[in-house]
Amino acid sequence: MTTTDMDTSTENLTVIDPRCKDCLLRTYQRLFDKFEIPASKQHDFLNYFRELIKTGDFATTPEIQRELSIRFCSISGIDDPFAEEKAESNRIASVLYTEWKPKVLASDDPFELALRLSIAGNIMDYGANNRFDIHQTIEYVNSVDFAIDHTHLLQHEIKRAKTILYLGDNAGEIVFDKLFLETINHPGVTYAVRGGITLNDVTFKDAELIEMNTVARVISNGFDAPSTVIARSSAEFLAEYHPADLIISKGQGNLEGLIDENDPRIFFLLMVKCDLMAEKLNVVKGSFVVLNKTKAP
Repeated sequence: MTTTDMDTSTENLTVIDPRCKDCLLRTYQRLFDKFEIPASKQHDFLNYFRELIKTGDFATTPEIQRELSIRFCSISGIDDPFAEEKAESNRIASVLYTEWKPKVLASDDPFELALRLSIAGNIMDYGANNRFDIHQTIEYVNSVDFAIDHTHLLQHEIKRAKTILYLGDNAGEIVFDKLFLETINHPGVTYAVRGGITLNDVTFKDAELIEMNTVARVISNGFDAPSTVIARSSAEFLAEYHPADLIISKGQGNLEGLIDENDPRIFFLLMVKCDLMAEKLNVVKGSFVVLNKTKAP
């Protein structure tokens, strides 16, 4: 079964934005090809997808992604489809960490350089991208203006905050998050990972591997979707979320889950990877963003 076949057979589904549907289908078509999933199981998956978006009660696309991830693992017998990609992302990012940490320390503006590197790390996303070049992205992020730039406000709020909740996104990217957190050197940071395996998103395993606990307390958000969905999050997570002075939300997945939250505490840090999110933020696809939605662009 090809991606074209999958798209054609679901062309009348309009519950979610068609571009989200196409992105979801491409992700799983790549996994079908990678693991040589039999056509019969692919058809079963597609039928499940069709029924899911017709009858499911989901507020966000990441919630649909969660259900698809669980279904794929069930039909394939593969617990962690992106295990190799996550390991390689963490390895590459760790090498770059060794290269860039001295540059951050020697920089005229360590905060901004570490912030830019952290946002560049957001390119390491196998859900939205089949291929990416982190080296090229780092070069690019250090040479362009942010499409929305609330960097100075973020820096001010970090200095004011007693408690910071940092919402992680992807494996590999987490290494650059650690460099940023080392740079701000704040004593009250809690770093949240996903509640379980989903795409190439961060879990406790990634946090332990890169020793995130040396710069932040690490918790789970209690929900195994590639996002932060407040209505589905655990009591432990909400006990950190609600009283936090500042919330730093990394990546497009977290943006999708929190985009309707007009909360002055939330800063979104990401690379905009799709046309739909670009439209919502009124920026160009591929742009870098530091956004507080309650402030003017």
